[in-house]
Amino acid sequence: MEYRINQRTKDKISMIGLGTGPLFEAGEEEAMQLLETAYQKGINYVDLATAGGKTFSYLGKAYSSVRDQMLYQIHFGADYKTGEYSWTTNLDTVKEQIDWQLKELKTNYIDYGFIHCLDEQSDWIAYQRNGVLDYLLKMKKQGVVHHIGLSSHTPKLAKEIIETGLVDQLMFSINPGYDMQYGEFANGSTSERMELYRLCEAKGIGISVMKPFSAGQLLNAKTSPFKKELSIYQCIQYALDKPGVLTVLPGIGNIKDLEEILHFFDVDPSFRDYSILGELSPEKTTGTCVYCNHCQPCPAGLNIGLINKYYDLAKIGDPMAKEHYLNLDKKASDCIACGHCDQRCPFHVKQSQRMKEIASYFNE
Repeated sequence: MEYRINQRTKDKISMIGLGTGPLFEAGEEEAMQLLETAYQKGINYVDLATAGGKTFSYLGKAYSSVRDQMLYQIHFGADYKTGEYSWTTNLDTVKEQIDWQLKELKTNYIDYGFIHCLDEQSDWIAYQRNGVLDYLLKMKKQGVVHHIGLSSHTPKLAKEIIETGLVDQLMFSINPGYDMQYGEFANGSTSERMELYRLCEAKGIGISVMKPFSAGQLLNAKTSPFKKELSIYQCIQYALDKPGVLTVLPGIGNIKDLEEILHFFDVDPSFRDYSILGELSPEKTTGTCVYCNHCQPCPAGLNIGLINKYYDLAKIGDPMAKEHYLNLDKKASDCIACGHCDQRCPFHVKQSQRMKEIASYFNE
């Protein structure tokens, strides 16, 4: 397993976490085996926006003895009174459900208490008006909640809430389909979504990625908006390459799926290469560097993806981006304009021209 650090909380988070959506459908024996295997393989981050209530008791039994080694994101607004997931902003229900979840999980604290699933401005207003936000903040003041998170599918609203300074972790749906404006949760334009990812990195806010496979649609040519099957490894790498992303949370319901996903770290890099998207993407989404580094190797030795990333972050006010850029061994001014990157860029970015722009920005 490999790990990334949330700059605001300093938590070390496994790059692949556990999405528990389908876990409640497993029998207890298989669920326990899956959770034990995930722990042994180094997974330490678990999302508890699951599809059914049995999941909580499974985790309580599996991880209570190693609770201090696990990180849970628990949602203030997820309701399991019927046994299956539903959504609420009713304060009494939220309180009841949080008490119940803590009991089932056999824990007395929450690593990341999440403002849950706000997609409309009216959701945010109701969350505040009904007292749910105040309750979450009270739990944080009491030490029950260690950090505040937010789950959303809407970049504009997510940005608004992030700007309040409340949020340390964002759960957001990131995959090629949504980012290129295909699918139910493809809210916001391509540029709006990328701006959100950069804003999170600039503020040190980690992103945990939900729906990396678009509910499996991207893994089947018949359902993929690109009319071509992508692999789980391409989708995971795509998400991990976005600014701010710390962990990808695929929904895992059986051992076979878990083992296949964890092979991500072992497979040849060619299996993770998603440059084919450049041929499949709509014209309106091309021309933007997504830091995939498919343009490598640069004949002049530039890390083109990193140079682009620091430039984009610097432009939105990340105070550390310029320093990181200036510490690079090779900078944009070292570009020899050979055109190698222009020819190889699957997203049709004119990188040679962009290197001049970046060098000018940093006064080289």
